[in-house]
Amino acid sequence: MKKKKQSWQVYILECMDGTFYCGVTIDLERRVDEHNNSSLGARYTSGRRPVQLVYSQSFAGRSEASKEESRIKKLTRGEKLKLIQG
Repeated sequence: MKKKKQSWQVYILECMDGTFYCGVTIDLERRVDEHNNSSLGARYTSGRRPVQLVYSQSFAGRSEASKEESRIKKLTRGEKLKLIQG
């Protein structure tokens, strides 16, 4: 039986204070839950709960996802808003 290849997700969360957090994961639902409900979420989001998922994009591998995460983190707030709005 072939092992199902996992896809990597780059995601953007909007925090309660209106700021954005960008990350990468293979399990988006679990990760958003961690940001909202556990100590496993990022230190940045822990004081800005609740957070809401506003953007995600799938990639075949971690390398591509990490490159996109890095690119997004360098964007201005306005550029991130344009990305989120499509």
